[in-house]
Amino acid sequence: MRCDQTAAWKHLQHHAQAFQGFDLRAAFTADAGRAESLSQTAPYVFADLSKNHVDAATEVLLQALAQQTGLEAHRDAMFRGEHINVSEDRAVMHWLLRQPAGSLNGDLAAPLAQVHDTLNAMLAYAEALRADAQITDVVNIGIGGSDLGPQMAVLALHDYALPGKRFHFVSNVDGHELAGVLKGLNAESTLFLIASKTFTTIETMTNAHSALQWFKAQGGNDVARHFAALTTNVAAAAEFGISTTFGFWDWVGGRYSLWSAIGLPVAIAIGAAGFKDLLAGAHAMDQHFQTAPLGQNLPVRLGLLDVWYRNFLHYTSRSIAPYHSALRRLPAYLQQLEMESNGKRVDRNGQALNYGTSPVLWGEPGTNGQHAYFQMLHQGTDIVPMEFMAVKTPTHNLKDHHELLLANVIAQAQALMLGKQDAGGHRHFTGNRPSTFLLLDELTPTSLGALIALQEHRVFVSGSVWGINSFDQWGVELGKVLAKDIHARMVSGDAAGLDASTASLLRRIRA
Repeated sequence: MRCDQTAAWKHLQHHAQAFQGFDLRAAFTADAGRAESLSQTAPYVFADLSKNHVDAATEVLLQALAQQTGLEAHRDAMFRGEHINVSEDRAVMHWLLRQPAGSLNGDLAAPLAQVHDTLNAMLAYAEALRADAQITDVVNIGIGGSDLGPQMAVLALHDYALPGKRFHFVSNVDGHELAGVLKGLNAESTLFLIASKTFTTIETMTNAHSALQWFKAQGGNDVARHFAALTTNVAAAAEFGISTTFGFWDWVGGRYSLWSAIGLPVAIAIGAAGFKDLLAGAHAMDQHFQTAPLGQNLPVRLGLLDVWYRNFLHYTSRSIAPYHSALRRLPAYLQQLEMESNGKRVDRNGQALNYGTSPVLWGEPGTNGQHAYFQMLHQGTDIVPMEFMAVKTPTHNLKDHHELLLANVIAQAQALMLGKQDAGGHRHFTGNRPSTFLLLDELTPTSLGALIALQEHRVFVSGSVWGINSFDQWGVELGKVLAKDIHARMVSGDAAGLDASTASLLRRIRA
């Protein structure tokens, strides 16, 4: 049943009206056990949800909404390999990429065996590259999920990376990005990874051909040694001169592909054992999502909280603040994960929705964000739920730094909630501003895998409740199609049939 047709939806609307006067400070005063009851541990992640605009009754109603919209059946269908990506008639099985070998029977046994054949080949290649002292620089050329996930993970796991190799990520078709990377490289010591499932993505292939031209201009002649492809189009890669390819399957969406061959730069950085740990952490979260009751299921609780905020309290964005510099690309990664998955205006049957879906995600690492946009969070006119992420134990030994960092993140969550009364006005903080606090004991391949899988499943939950297909991205295509037409017109100058604004811009740029 679509969410807005359920009894729980109507009950939540009434509950939200009665919730207008809710105050976090009063809630903590009234309930000494609030912090404990609204906190929980999931694999490798502790979550404090107590500073959110929810109470026990809210969670009960949200769980009823999940049940009435068939969330559990939808989740189980995904883990059975059913074609829940209805608009493309595909299964959704990124979770299979982190499933232990030989652990499934029936129809999924053969795909799992293929997954591990590819994984073993990829990890063997990664280990060979790690042992190859001549290769000092690895350049990943991709875009979207073929860039954001690997880049985020390589940065996040820098302390586990092999010394002596540098990693570069090129995604933008803007030539300034590729040119800036190439300036510091030597052809004989560089490996290029071309990440494109079809080997036709225009931005990726434009950068790939420019990299090949640079390589040859620098005297490089062994393309097969210095280029590898993460693609299913082996013929096109061979025509390019590439003999080493690693493929993946149509049931792996781009923004969920970090666990596949797209994760090769991560495997080169942290090694086969580290990559397996990354998969193991994600698998542990998969199991939690599959088996934990709704009320103790962290992805479910977070996803339902997102629905509550978006549809009933009408908070339209969420800010991500990781208090760990290695997680600095996590906000950008989560932007794609959530907004490309759930930024939809029709349900799974193609019918228009009359309620909001994906919030806007944005953010920066702390403490930088405190001196940038936190002013608006504390004293602005809009309420923006915050998601703080922190790591208990650092990997450096610099005195006082980590204690000060953790003091700041705890204090920011406290300040948003408590506020400050001041008669002068300018120093008045209303407080009662919501936040979630996610804590890892350490930032390791295992805990990072669990954290990412937690966010994947959270997006599944909200999308499932909204009744949308979280696994297509048709909105990405229109601009690409129009860009081909405009590109041809930039050469010819033909503006016939264009709207006045586009024609004017075309003439101005060509002049």
